[in-house]
Amino acid sequence: MCRRVYISQSFDELAESFSFAERDKVDDLGDRLPRYNGAPAEVYHIIMQDGSSPAFAIARWGFMPTWMDPRRQAPAIVRADTIATHHMFREAYRSHRCLVPVSGFIDWSESNQPHAVALKDRSTFALAGIWEVWRHPVGIDIRTFAVATCAPNEMISTIHNRMPVLLRPEDYERWLSADPDPRDLMKPFDTEKMTMWPVARRVGSSRNGGPEVLAQVDVNPKQVAQRQSSGRF
Repeated sequence: MCRRVYISQSFDELAESFSFAERDKVDDLGDRLPRYNGAPAEVYHIIMQDGSSPAFAIARWGFMPTWMDPRRQAPAIVRADTIATHHMFREAYRSHRCLVPVSGFIDWSESNQPHAVALKDRSTFALAGIWEVWRHPVGIDIRTFAVATCAPNEMISTIHNRMPVLLRPEDYERWLSADPDPRDLMKPFDTEKMTMWPVARRVGSSRNGGPEVLAQVDVNPKQVAQRQSSGRF
């Protein structure tokens, strides 16, 4: 589904990977990059259409339209099958789409075993997102975003029934364009281009943020079955 993301590059490296996007007017987030265990409610770089050209911007993960009560939980994800019709997301989907550059994401199986997911060549890629600006009662504008999710591919289906929408580079321009409904882009990514491995459960706490949280661990199928049957997840 996408409960964590990771970015294993500095901002300079990230900007180089997405060199078509302007970067001059955006904060590089200082020591927040690389980030190996990024959770919702944290601040990230996104790429949005700024006038006639794409540009990097800063946004908080957790979608909040202008009218949203701040006491409500801001959704981190939005389903591809309802993004065009749900009252919370439809306007942003039509006109405020964005790219979310990442190196990979982390999700959990039914047995609560976390897995890291990346491209096989370990290149940076973009998730499909939508953004909106929420105005804080004190008058501060906060840009927020959510990640679109779709049905899983064969690999992800072994741990979850949904996956984030990974966009191909040739589809970036259209996702950012004025096309009001590029729904055909929200589909499972090619399994053969992806890889996945189990990681330690300490990734469940965003306080554990070092690169070691992405190290592969051995998973004993018998122990997983015992935890699942006993409810000790």
